[in-house]
Amino acid sequence: MTPVSEAVWNSKYRYTEGPSGKEKDLTECWRRVAHAVAGAESDPPSWEAKFYSVLSDFLFLPGGRILAGAGTDRRVTLSNCFVAGPILDSIDGILDSLKEAAVTMQLGGGIGCDFSNLRPAGSPASAGGSVASGPVSFMHIWNTLCETLLATSNRRGAMMATLRCDHPDIESFIAAKRQRGALTNFNLSVLITDDFMRAVNADAEWQLVHPAKPDPDNPERPRQVFRSLPAKALWHQIVRAAHETAEPGLLFVDQINRNNNLFYCENISATNPCGEIPLPPYGACNLGSINLTGLVQRPFTRQARLDEQRLCNTVRIAVRFLDDVIDISLFPTHQQAEQAHNTRRIGIGVTGLADALAMLNLHYDSDAAREFASSVLELVRDAAYQSSVDLAREKGAFNSLDKIRYLQAPFIRRLPDGLRAGIDEFGIRNSHLLAVAPAGTISLLAGNVSSGIEPIFALDATREVREHDLSIRQLEVRDYAYSKWLAIADAGDDIPDCFVTAHDLPANAHLAMQACLQPFVDNAISKTVNLAGDASIDDVAELFSEAYSLGVKGCTVFRPGLARGQVIHAGDRPDRCDRGSEEETAHG
Repeated sequence: MTPVSEAVWNSKYRYTEGPSGKEKDLTECWRRVAHAVAGAESDPPSWEAKFYSVLSDFLFLPGGRILAGAGTDRRVTLSNCFVAGPILDSIDGILDSLKEAAVTMQLGGGIGCDFSNLRPAGSPASAGGSVASGPVSFMHIWNTLCETLLATSNRRGAMMATLRCDHPDIESFIAAKRQRGALTNFNLSVLITDDFMRAVNADAEWQLVHPAKPDPDNPERPRQVFRSLPAKALWHQIVRAAHETAEPGLLFVDQINRNNNLFYCENISATNPCGEIPLPPYGACNLGSINLTGLVQRPFTRQARLDEQRLCNTVRIAVRFLDDVIDISLFPTHQQAEQAHNTRRIGIGVTGLADALAMLNLHYDSDAAREFASSVLELVRDAAYQSSVDLAREKGAFNSLDKIRYLQAPFIRRLPDGLRAGIDEFGIRNSHLLAVAPAGTISLLAGNVSSGIEPIFALDATREVREHDLSIRQLEVRDYAYSKWLAIADAGDDIPDCFVTAHDLPANAHLAMQACLQPFVDNAISKTVNLAGDASIDDVAELFSEAYSLGVKGCTVFRPGLARGQVIHAGDRPDRCDRGSEEETAHG
């Protein structure tokens, strides 16, 4: 393993309290995980061997909670992603939700929370003759809770907070992280509706109301219009905050719900902390990524190609693996367990895309690269859905399946006829199967392959890794594909143009890759659009508008030099091959 791979394994995934003492190497980690997950099967030895094969070859990289917890005696969940139940607009309801967040994070899960139910600041409270303090004030309590739990764990707490664009406190939510050090354990996203985007485009007035929708528990509760403002003025506030602080991100909530496979029984208003898993109240999902770099044959040659057969076989094994994880996992609350077992959501994605493109001599910002990436995700989609249909025939479909309505979902209507016929006959095991996660830490474990579908961040960089004692260790890292190229390049060779990095690319190249892959992903895609340091507010506005027009489910931007922490810092791009010492080349 490279130094950063070993550091990540030691600090995050190595089991140190086992019956035989510490795991001696990563092989023991893979065996532990494969053995534990195969325990859900009727023929454990056979599936343990198959699971171990794709793990040990670094072809399939399960989410971090699975690697850290499967097969251990730790009381942890194996799902990375959760969304809280409704935060009811009362002190009892708020405290119940705070407890839910606490037990979820204590067991290792990240959680998304929609604060839109809470009445705006200054409005009469429900009891005691006082006034409400508003959603943002309560978010600070969640943030403190997360900070407290962090003090007992080497895993940084992660939360997503969402608020509707028509909530009366939306302006204070947008500005909540403008103050340095505020709400550092939250990602913030505004729930953007179609009506709001139409109002922006029409330069119309926008009403801020509460509650946003009729309360099913109190249908007589009136909806109150608190005030109005020009939609463009609110849009400008969102864009300016994102330009200055990288937050809030946008979640196009109507687009999310329109394209939800379970549109007939769910309403989604939040996602997991990184945005790739939109979930209903109490929703849960586990994740894993296919490492595309391990599937490239004869890299950097004219004969370079992706082994599609091996890709599809890996996906089929990964679907079964993640489906089994649902059955062996601990869940923080019984509502989360019930949701997970009723829908059996999983999220298979890809990582190492940019490195794979480089190894195939493709420039990230090219039609050829986008066509290739789309074809790969289409193969992943079809293999995953076929595997889930086969599992339904063997083990049964997910409980919430209504075949007639499920087959009407937009994503399902785009599937090949053979898959739709299979769902009609046998059902399907998992309601959702695909999600592109950031995959940052597991990509480091695999030798610093490029994360998710992000471009290569830097050919050489300094990376911060959190140790067991919560101290930060600085490590020099080299991009996986670049390291492979250095091993075969002649001294003095120019670096190929395919080694383009994130900050060399125009912003629309980032968005174009996300948009071309979204049609093949039933959950969502975690993607940060890296902007130039001198990008203007108008550039951000144009990018957000384009993201909505392209039909993606969310959009987040980042500019270098913003007043927030970075865990990776790029080195200078060398003009020519610098092979370095043998040790540096081997460990890059």
